[in-house]
Amino acid sequence: MIPPADFRHVLSHFASGVTVVTTTDTDGRPTGLTASAFTSVSLEPPLVLVCVDHKSQTYPALLERGRFAVNILAADQQDVSRRFASTRLDKFDTVPHHVGDLGLPLIDGALARLECTTVSTHVEGDHTIFVGAVERAGAGAGDPLLYYRGRYEQLRGEPS
Repeated sequence: MIPPADFRHVLSHFASGVTVVTTTDTDGRPTGLTASAFTSVSLEPPLVLVCVDHKSQTYPALLERGRFAVNILAADQQDVSRRFASTRLDKFDTVPHHVGDLGLPLIDGALARLECTTVSTHVEGDHTIFVGAVERAGAGAGDPLLYYRGRYEQLRGEPS
């Protein structure tokens, strides 16, 4: 088996977008986490997945609520990513957000947002894979926030 540190180093060479996955707990309080382990699964029906560490403060609420939103961060939202990657309990206090149609907290200024209902979960290793049916989605203009080799990055040059 490859040691965890070596595995993390190799995986850091895969550039990814940065998302904040949000939901509410059983008391209706917003909660969320930064995640780069996000991808589309299917176009018909529209499905996405996100992988969540079992130690995340948001993990219990994701299991209980059965709904989540994926906020794809814009290039100028590094501070939002860092805040939601922390263990602080007041993550939403200084982050502008609103409640979407499904009752989920949505980050203002995000490049795109998907509101999902959980259709299945799969426990694998120290994470659970949440598969969500996309019920609402929207996108704005701008560039994405990227994560590569342990650092935030931005697109450079013109797209081809």
